[in-house]
Formats: sequence, C-alpha cells, structure tokens
Amino acid sequence: MKKFITVFGSSLPRYGDKDYEEAYKLGRLLAECGFGVCTGGYQGVMDAVSRGASEGGGEAIGVTVDKWGAARSKYLTKEIKCETLFERILKLVDLGDGYVILPGGTGTLLELAAVWEFMNKNLIGIKPAACHSRMWKEVIEIMERQIELEGRRTKLVQCFDTVEMISFYLNDKLKIDS
Repeated sequence: MKKFITVFGSSLPRYGDKDYEEAYKLGRLLAECGFGVCTGGYQGVMDAVSRGASEGGGEAIGVTVDKWGAARSKYLTKEIKCETLFERILKLVDLGDGYVILPGGTGTLLELAAVWEFMNKNLIGIKPAACHSRMWKEVIEIMERQIELEGRRTKLVQCFDTVEMISFYLNDKLKIDS
C-alpha cells in the first residue's frame, strides 16, 4: 500500500522564493522515493510540494476548507474537502504515514503541535516527523527540554538542515523502495 507524507508549511511563498523551491524539491524527492504527498491543498508550500510530487510522477492529495475562498493548487491529483479547520488538521494527520514541517507561521505551529501531542498522548502511533528550518530547530529544542522535565517521550520530532536529508530519513524509517 502506498505511503503518504503529510507536509505542513506556509501558504505565502511564491514560485521563485527559496521556501517554495525547497518545498518543490521535497515533493519531487518524496515522489521519486515512491511516496504520495498530502498537504492543505492551497498555495505556497502546499502548491510547491504538490507540484514537485505530481511532476515527479507521484500523487498529491489536498485537504481543503471551502470557507476561505483560497485558490487551490492546480497540481493536486485528489482533493478532500473538510468543513472546519480542525476537521482538516485531523484528516491531514490521519492521512500521514510520516510528517514534514516546513517554514510557516501559527497555522504550521498548530499542525506541528497536533502531530506531536497526538503521538505523545498515544492518539496516533509513533510516526516519523521531520522539521526543516532554524526556526523549528529552536522551537523543538525548547519544547524538548520542557517535555523531558515533564517525564514525557522526547525525540518524537527530528530536525534536518536539508530536504534531501528529510527524504532520506523518511525513506529509511518507512522502508520505501524507489
């Protein structure tokens, strides 16, 4: 059965921006490893990952909420419509066999926190979760210290400097043959 990587990130980067190009590269690498991708289905990082995956021969699922009136990515191979933001987050988490958190704002932080907390509370199984950016590395380091003080599981979320390292990590953890 095909495995899917849910990718979270900002809706703001545009074609040609560094964050867009990195997300595109990640989508393509994941498709080349045999993964499908799942995103929030709109523009920015979501569009870039979907574009990279679809141009790399992979599937690109978008989980959307019609209420925003945002333009969905034209690179989706499938769209799943949700009624609310929370339903959307739950669906994105549920569809992922692994997760990537790219640069983003408070929405991306909410998604990271959901994945992390669901694993920590055994609401989902332990799945590979990878962050990319110095910002997330700093957030993870701070939270890991607090989680350790609380006596909870640490090292549920890993940080990487490149999307190539993330792709290798996910392929290794999920044992996908290209």
